[in-house]
Amino acid sequence: MIGGLRRRLLVMLLATIGAIGAATLAFHYQGAGTAALQQDQRLLRLVPMLADSVVLPRGGTPTDGTDLTLLMAPPIQEFLADRDGHTAVGVFSPRGERLFGADWLPVLLPTTEAPEFVSVVDAGVTHRVVAQRAVTEAGELILVLADGSDARQHWLRNVLLRVLLPNLALFAVAAGMLGWGVTRALQPLMDLRQAVERRSPRDLSPIDERHTPAEVRPLVQALNRLFARVNEQSDTQRRFVADAAHQLRTPLAGLQAQVEAWAQAARSMGAGDLLSLRAEQVLRLRDATRNTTQLANQLLALSRADALRDDDAARETVDLAELCETVLAHFLDAAGARRIDLGLEAAPARVQGHAWLLRELLINLVDNAIKYTPVGGAVTLRCAQGDGGAGAAWIEVEDDGPGIAPAERARVLQRFYRVPGTAGSGHGLGLAIADGIARVHHTQLQLGSGAEGHGLCVRVVFDAVAH
Repeated sequence: MIGGLRRRLLVMLLATIGAIGAATLAFHYQGAGTAALQQDQRLLRLVPMLADSVVLPRGGTPTDGTDLTLLMAPPIQEFLADRDGHTAVGVFSPRGERLFGADWLPVLLPTTEAPEFVSVVDAGVTHRVVAQRAVTEAGELILVLADGSDARQHWLRNVLLRVLLPNLALFAVAAGMLGWGVTRALQPLMDLRQAVERRSPRDLSPIDERHTPAEVRPLVQALNRLFARVNEQSDTQRRFVADAAHQLRTPLAGLQAQVEAWAQAARSMGAGDLLSLRAEQVLRLRDATRNTTQLANQLLALSRADALRDDDAARETVDLAELCETVLAHFLDAAGARRIDLGLEAAPARVQGHAWLLRELLINLVDNAIKYTPVGGAVTLRCAQGDGGAGAAWIEVEDDGPGIAPAERARVLQRFYRVPGTAGSGHGLGLAIADGIARVHHTQLQLGSGAEGHGLCVRVVFDAVAH
């Protein structure tokens, strides 16, 4: 990871330097081409002055080319002096006879008055040569000017000495410096990797952000948030295991005591007394078994709710009215046994959630309501959705039992907490499980008083799904 990042940074930085070097080369070549064009234009400006420099001796005739004399104009003299040894002038007759000039000058015969340019190499020097027909005092002649200071022939040497070699040296130095700089810049990231690798799987303490660069700090903050969530989940699981072991110890001990008492009585009693004792012990054993089974199921539901606390996947559309009808049917026998009026007021309502978890939530709320409502009381299950199919949907379980004092309503949502003096054989898990499931669905239980201030009303409000 770090090596790949280092290579990418070096490649991008060195590619940038290479692009700058290529642009510099192109700029120098463009400059050489501009200088060569300016050289051609200067040669053209000198041709008329060279024509003015051709004079006839006294008594000569324009057709006698052998009698011409060159009286160099000052610009021509300056041209020859500035580039001593790299310039030349020539004069040729219209038929190509050399009248004046060096032997290496080419014989050019322009057919029109337009200038003609060629490049000629002499003694290893490339000369830019222009030839043009012009009317002089000696008649029509072909005038030739040669300049050996062509910028383009020196371009390669200039680029090699002034651009290419310095850029190559700069590139080598930059590569070394960038490699060192990138390694130093990435050192905090490598230190972070080593710090994470050296950690024990049980060490979920946050990483110190003070010594990390600003660019890496968001990554460290994200890791710290992840450590915090994992640590919280781990603490929750540890507390769950400890509480579960503590709570299961009591019903299992009671179950074992009932079995031991039954076995001891069976060894010492007669047949008639034994049958009577067996009936009583079987009922006690049944109650203890039901109690243990209910506790195990509640602990399992609590664990599954904790596991889904941060998971929004696999949700589905749940019809709350249909769910309430199903849960109501499940408790009809239990409510009838205690002569409790179990009612349903359901309006269409739909939410996104885990159907089996919402069913577990309702089961715990209704079970609590039936368990703590006096014989002959009433429990009502409701659900509805506001704003004509949008907005909030809710479910509600109301009873006319003893209720919960406002000061105790926050504490009863804690696991294994029971209000002091409460009758019954509960474990203090029903409301905790329901609240945990509500939080999985990004909401929570709302505890209030029932109708006319009596009993308990538990409401859960969800984001609704439009019909």
